[in-house]
Amino acid sequence: MASPCLTESAARLAASTRDDAASVTGMIDRLLARIDRLNGETKAYISIDGDGARDAARRCEGREVAGPLAAVPYAAKDLFETRRLPTTGGSRVLEGWRSDRDAAAIERLDKAGAILIGKANLHEFAHGTTGENARFGTPPNPWDPSRMAGGSSSGSAAAVAQGLACFALGSDTGGSTRVPAALCGLVGLKPTYGRVSRDGMIPYCWSLDHVGLIAGSVGDAALVLQTLAGHDPRDSGSAEWAVPDYVKALGRGVKGLRIGVPERHFFEHADPEILAATHRCLARLAERGATLVPVTLPDLAQARTVSLLLQMPEVLSYHRRYLPEKMALYGEDVRSGLAFAQFILAEHYVRAQRMIEKYRRDTEAALAGVDAIVTPTCPIVAPKLGTVTVTTEGLEEPVGNALTRFTSFFNMTGAPAMSVPSGFHRSGLPMGVQVVGRSFDEETVLAIGQAIADYQGLLFDPAAGCRDGAAI
Repeated sequence: MASPCLTESAARLAASTRDDAASVTGMIDRLLARIDRLNGETKAYISIDGDGARDAARRCEGREVAGPLAAVPYAAKDLFETRRLPTTGGSRVLEGWRSDRDAAAIERLDKAGAILIGKANLHEFAHGTTGENARFGTPPNPWDPSRMAGGSSSGSAAAVAQGLACFALGSDTGGSTRVPAALCGLVGLKPTYGRVSRDGMIPYCWSLDHVGLIAGSVGDAALVLQTLAGHDPRDSGSAEWAVPDYVKALGRGVKGLRIGVPERHFFEHADPEILAATHRCLARLAERGATLVPVTLPDLAQARTVSLLLQMPEVLSYHRRYLPEKMALYGEDVRSGLAFAQFILAEHYVRAQRMIEKYRRDTEAALAGVDAIVTPTCPIVAPKLGTVTVTTEGLEEPVGNALTRFTSFFNMTGAPAMSVPSGFHRSGLPMGVQVVGRSFDEETVLAIGQAIADYQGLLFDPAAGCRDGAAI
């Protein structure tokens, strides 16, 4: 497998192709050749739209497209409907199905000039955090192919980390962009619930689903969010909230900000090296003028149960249409989840909804005294493929529970959250730190994330590049 490599940033690539539009087709041809060579190992893509990408490149060369992401190649998790490519959800259930429309996020990126390369692999129907997929293979971690890339947006992370896309769309219901970003040394952003339209995205759990994105830098995340954000009446959860200048926010710095450090849950039963890396990031923020403030978040002892009681009835509600004829086509873990969902009562679901409202109120109260919260993204580094349970500082738990222990709560509150690289573990694997902000204040999240990224420097060494040559 090729070593992880630094792709050209989306901002620099868009600027360079505006100056030299004739270079776009060649860049796309090199990228497609690289994908053809590596996809058997990386398993990043389920399908590729080579003809569509070349057509888009020619439009860029003809100056027909002049958006902020013109000529920037990206991948979309195969939950987003597309006209030109099948949408499988990573499952045999939808094999052969093709939508007659593009998802709202795809539409916005197309108008901004971004070039869709293909549909990225995922845990079947986004039903897990390990990124496993029996139908299309499981993307391995780019830093160690014996380990997980994370999920459910595993292919999205693999595509960006291996230089097969500049950025990738994902979904995030419990950490499905932040977890693979942390495990693969990337930036993973979950905007506020309602900030980005989910229209045309196959749902997992309407109450918790967010459109997320994975990028190689905080700057790229800001640039892509600038295109994606905004009200869409086709999504009932979409918020009518003004969209600020996210790119400008990157230069704000952190001087004068109050940054909350949770007193419990988020710094317990975690790898000591991950905790040390998080504390180094916090110390650096303090050196740059931020004030660190202890904060008390709600008691999260029942948070995972609450999340599952909400998720599973909504999962079952969507998939019931396929069960009479296609139950056998689901993977074993999805079938088990759907079977479990049938035993959850309406009373349980309603209680879970009420509990989530309490979590939201209590979290808003905690955030009222600070500008953002910083935690580790995951308590562990990427586990070995096939791992079922892990033990971390005395706590034994299923691997999926461990990976999302610090992320899933913020899907319930709907707050914006971003994972940024925090350094390397002694195993050679990346670690991540999570920045959580007030609702619709992605600007502050991005500013803090940029300050952390400036401290870390480039995670990937562009001088080293890829062993077989960078694509972009």
